[in-house]
Parts: sequence; structure tokens; C-alpha cells
Amino acid sequence: MANLKMTFACGPYDRMEALRTGEVKPEGIDLEFVAIRSPRQIFDRMAGRQEFDASELSASEYISQVGRGDCPFVALPVFPSKFFRHGFVFYNRRTRIRAPKDLEGKRIGVPLYTQTAAVWIRGMLTDDYGVDFSDVHWVQGAVEKAGSHGTPSAPPLLKPVKIETAPRDKSLSDMIESGAIDALLGSRGPEPLSAYPSVARMFPDYRQVEKDYFRRTDICPIMHLVAVKRDVYEKNTWIAASLYKAFEESRLRALADLTYPGALRHMLPWLAADLEEIDEVFGGDPWPYGVERNRATMETLVRYLVEQDFIRKLIPLDDLFVPVQ
Repeated sequence: MANLKMTFACGPYDRMEALRTGEVKPEGIDLEFVAIRSPRQIFDRMAGRQEFDASELSASEYISQVGRGDCPFVALPVFPSKFFRHGFVFYNRRTRIRAPKDLEGKRIGVPLYTQTAAVWIRGMLTDDYGVDFSDVHWVQGAVEKAGSHGTPSAPPLLKPVKIETAPRDKSLSDMIESGAIDALLGSRGPEPLSAYPSVARMFPDYRQVEKDYFRRTDICPIMHLVAVKRDVYEKNTWIAASLYKAFEESRLRALADLTYPGALRHMLPWLAADLEEIDEVFGGDPWPYGVERNRATMETLVRYLVEQDFIRKLIPLDDLFVPVQ
């Protein structure tokens, strides 16, 4: 029997490299790896037009669609993107903002209110610092250039939120520098930060803050998961196990390459020290796949989506991911 042909769109991450090059092949599948650097472009093409058989997808958009009962995808517990987010909260120095609670009632820029990174930041600041975002005025737009941040397909919120669109000729970086917005949070900040003298990080020592957060919570925030078109999966349920095994093998190869001691594969002069830190903080494996090793993270994200009025009730993780064994 001929292999099943599938397209898979994803960023060119190290944990996906062996799949992209074909060094790892999922059993029974001819996988066409479509490498796209911009996650937002992948999401818009997959969630909006279902252009691929499988793809990297925003975790918050996927869970929101499952919560509404009309999701055209199923998901594998494979997480192409994880990112601690304390380092992505910025404020204008000329405001009175100095601590997380000072964000209350302010004008805050965000690429998309529904963006997974923004969901995580709001949730973490509420849990750990008691921030009440209910009276914030949100301004949506692209961070690095004027215009919008993609065309998302997330369902509408269950309750209204004060959101406006940034001016067509201004980026959010321009707006926080000028004081048109008081703060900025989400997936990225003004780059390079040194070019924006009026802008400061809420957590200048964010690396230490994030390590402490992980030790307390066992949470490394998940941004993206792998989605498969429901009709493709339902006709070929075996592909979940085949794909998961291949994703896991590719991930383990990347981890082995990262820790190879003979020469630096990556342009990180202190990689050896970083690897020692990974051993100390993460037990040597900073990027596990599977439901159980990511249960605390995913259950927290689902809770945040309920608290922020994306979905009405908690969703068990078994209802979010198909079996992969």
C-alpha cells in the first residue's frame, strides 16, 4: 500500500529539523514539510483556509475552537513553541508604572488580545501579582511595523473587552515610545530595546524570575501545538501515533545535537553554561512532549482561557488531544 501523502507547515525549529530534512520519516506517511518562519502566517493559512493537512497552530485559538464545539482540527501533544513570558512586559518610563499592579486601568498595546502569549502574561500577572485587567484599554497592532498582526480566526470573546486598533501609520513600538500607550505585552517587544530610551522591561532580571516561576509551578508556557485536519485524522486514525513517534525522534536528535561537546553548533558562546543550567533547572530535558509531562502547563492555560472569557468551562486534556500510543 502506498504511503499517505501529507503536508505539514511549521517553523524551521531545531526540534523539527530532522523531519524537515527527511532524516526522520513518519512510518506510512510521505510528509511534505512546508517551512514558514512566521507563525502568524501559518495560523492564518491553516485556521482560516485549512491549507495544510497538519500544522503548528496557536494553542489558544485551537482550545477556543474546541470550547465552542466546532473545531475542524484535532491536536497532538507536540509543542513546537514554548516561551517564558516575563521578559515581554514593557512600560513607558514617563508613566507612573513601576510594578505589575500599576498596569491596571492603563492603555496597553498587544499584537492580538487573543494571542496565546498575551493570555499567558495576563494570567501569570493576575495569579502572582494580583493584577486586575478588567478596566484596561487594549490597543491591537503589529509591534515592529504599522498595520495589523495577521488575520486570526479565534472565536469572539464571551464578554466584551475594550479593544481598539492602532493607527494605520503607527507600530506599537512607536506608540509606547511616544506615550500613546502606557505599556506593551505579548510575543515580542521593541527591537532593539536600546533604540527606545523611554521603554523599560517590567522584569529586568526576567531570566531569574522565569526560573523561579518554573520551580514554583512546573510551568514552561506552551504557545503552539500540532493540529491535524479532523477529516484527515478520522479517515486515518493511525497517523497520530506515527506522527508523534517521528516528532519525538526529531526532538531527541535536536537535543543530542545541542549537547554535543566537540564543537559549538549554535552561535552561543556560553552554550556550555546554558546546558549546565538546563540540567539544573529542567533535569536535562527542557522540551518534553506528551500530555503528562505538560499537564500543569496545559491545565493552567485552559483555566486562563476560562477566566479571560474565551471559553465557558474547563476542558479535560483528554478532550484536547487524540491518543498517540
